[in-house]
Amino acid sequence: LTAMGDPSMDPTMSAADSTAQQDSLFSMMDVFLISLITGLFTYWFFFRKKKEEVPDLPKMQSVVAPVRDSSFIEKMKKTGRNIVVFYGSQTGTAEEFANRLSKDAHRYGLRGMAADPEEYDLSDLSRLSEIDKSLAVFCMATYGEGDPTDNAQDFYDWLQEADADLSGLRFAVFGLGNKTYEHFNAMGKYVDKRLEELGAQRIFELGLGDDDGNLEEDFITWREQFWPAVCEHFGVEATGEESSIRQYELVVHTDVNMNKVYTGEMGRLKSYENQKPPFDAKNPFLAQVTENRKLNEGGERHLMHLELDISNSKIRYESGDHVAVYPANDSSLVNQIGEILGTDLDTIMSLNNLDEESNKKHPFPCPTSYRTALTYYLDITNPPRTNVLYELAQYATDSGEQERLRKMASSAAEGKALYLSWVVEARRNILAILQDMPSLRPPIDHLCELLPRLQARYYSIASSSKVHPNSIHICAVTVEYETKTGRLNKGVATNWLKSKVPEQNGSSSLVPMYVRKSQFRLPFKPSTPVIMIGPGTGIAPFIGFIQERAWLKQQGKEVGETVLYYGCRREHEDYLYREELARFQKEGVLTQLNVAFSRDQAEKVYVQHLLKKNKENVWKLVNEGMAHIYVCGDARNMARDVQNTFYEIVSEFGNMSQPQAVDYVKKLMTKGRYSLDVWS
Repeated sequence: LTAMGDPSMDPTMSAADSTAQQDSLFSMMDVFLISLITGLFTYWFFFRKKKEEVPDLPKMQSVVAPVRDSSFIEKMKKTGRNIVVFYGSQTGTAEEFANRLSKDAHRYGLRGMAADPEEYDLSDLSRLSEIDKSLAVFCMATYGEGDPTDNAQDFYDWLQEADADLSGLRFAVFGLGNKTYEHFNAMGKYVDKRLEELGAQRIFELGLGDDDGNLEEDFITWREQFWPAVCEHFGVEATGEESSIRQYELVVHTDVNMNKVYTGEMGRLKSYENQKPPFDAKNPFLAQVTENRKLNEGGERHLMHLELDISNSKIRYESGDHVAVYPANDSSLVNQIGEILGTDLDTIMSLNNLDEESNKKHPFPCPTSYRTALTYYLDITNPPRTNVLYELAQYATDSGEQERLRKMASSAAEGKALYLSWVVEARRNILAILQDMPSLRPPIDHLCELLPRLQARYYSIASSSKVHPNSIHICAVTVEYETKTGRLNKGVATNWLKSKVPEQNGSSSLVPMYVRKSQFRLPFKPSTPVIMIGPGTGIAPFIGFIQERAWLKQQGKEVGETVLYYGCRREHEDYLYREELARFQKEGVLTQLNVAFSRDQAEKVYVQHLLKKNKENVWKLVNEGMAHIYVCGDARNMARDVQNTFYEIVSEFGNMSQPQAVDYVKKLMTKGRYSLDVWS
């Protein structure tokens, strides 16, 4: 268009030529205008489309979890802390010990904080020396067969792979384990050894707590020697007696929207009303109970088989996995605590952390009622630990009762003995202590602050997902016993499960649950023989194993020998899954069924006796058939006796000495050919 006014145009051009050029120019202008309009429209179209997409971005961002400040160093600097106590905890005890140690620090002019390793970047340990008088303490529980707890898995992985220089780090480790297990305190031992290998300085010896003995006493004994070592290392002194310091403050809600109040949810508010996968410890699935039947024909005990419906949950499981169940405390125990303390249990309250920088804002989901807290969130049936007694002592108006509580909480030999006999061995829970000490009437909010969290209970899944993809089966025995004080104590979870009947009158029984993966797995090749040893409810995972082997056989797969060693008290009393096992044997899936009835004759017969009886066949399966061995049930006696029997068989038929036989079995374990799923 600018060419029309170009001064270089020839002035002698004829009118016809001029007219022709104008026609040509107008046609060019038309083309250009059309092109321009088309271009503008195209640009506008795409621009408009982008504008429409913009509002979606905030929605996408809103579902992403907030970025956590993962530097515990920066947090310690900001809040003036110099001691960090990390905990690897599966049932809450290691976390409890970590909290106690972090609270202790103030007595020595130091400031501590308990920390979940899952929430922080542990590679920052190399920077801890930037803080004066700094120390890292690790309270590490061992889970299963020498495994780290769920929240310490990342830390464990980092330690294995790390090539960090931790030469400026000062540390101490207290391990929580159980001597009845093969890999006693494996996690505590590993962390202690590995930190030293990376150059860190141990300022106090490794503590090894044994839950099969008296874990509380082990911890107190270690702790009372640990702090003097810290004082000597840093040149500090205790500033005074241990004092009671509240960690949370009570806020009572008189005018609250009930839609904002927790009623038993583990994580997200209203998560039980609006269920969203994935389901885990913080977001359990509410499974409907579709079957609950008694398995035993007689006897005093109640053995039961439950089926949980997991349809539409997207939960997947494998044979050998565990199902975790969140139980509820007996309402009569909750009511009695409320009555003794003269409390309106339906009061809505919050316990807010006085440390505003803490990641843990409340000891349990808040706001909630005292009734909900005592029913779903707090452990009111286990004997309380010594720190709880110490904190409660101040509320006893009778000087004798106060002195007794303080003595039991002390580290003196007499105090430890009194705690062991009066609390632990007598199995006195908090209600029993309140009943037996009439002057002890603490504020209910402080009691709720002190009591540990009610933990999920784990059960070996008694079904195969190949056969029951939408259902998880549980085999359990109700726990009920009389204490030395004449009280009847009942197991929280088993008695709660016993009451969960399938749908009646339109109302269904729901169980909050999730699945925890296990290493207890059938061999990769179905043709590999298996030897399963599981007396009592230890048969649970093997019902799933046998179901799966039957399914594999139906699919045309070659299935190896499937051998079961099962035991119970009496054939006509507590022979679990009798009909199912007979059917599997008839179908040829269960190639050997060996059952020990311990009380049907004068001499007691157990599974290990049947193993000895069939020792030649057992050795042939293990040595020539490359069989996989599985043991499930009691860790304290049965699992140990079975293992000793295998030592004997290997020694006899493998022509090995006792140490060689032990080494042979240990190698089977290392190769995944000898697996344990045991409890004590």
